[in-house]
Amino acid sequence: QVQLVESGGGLVQPGGSLRLSCEASGIVFRVYTMGWYRQAPGKQRELVASITSSGSTNYIDSVKGRFTITRDNAKNTVYLQMSSLKTEDTAVYYCGAHLQFRAYWGQGTQVTVSS
Repeated sequence: QVQLVESGGGLVQPGGSLRLSCEASGIVFRVYTMGWYRQAPGKQRELVASITSSGSTNYIDSVKGRFTITRDNAKNTVYLQMSSLKTEDTAVYYCGAHLQFRAYWGQGTQVTVSS
């Protein structure tokens, strides 16, 4: 059974930082491309950042220079370090695992940026 479990969300003030974690089980983690997605109320889910099995990363323009995605294959975990958070970063953040035609999702963790 595949499970992706996110943690680390919460309430933070603008300009603050959070680190999200996603621990995977039931898959050969090291071969999967991992991604962090987010969905704000009334908006479509968007890919925020991704990291391939070889460690190549990609980010949407709005988070470049503020967010960093990393992975620890020994711990089957992918991280999203978020800094200089803005109110527009408020969303439910989801972890995704992708390999060819396979895709798995976590349950999401809420990130709220507000003063």
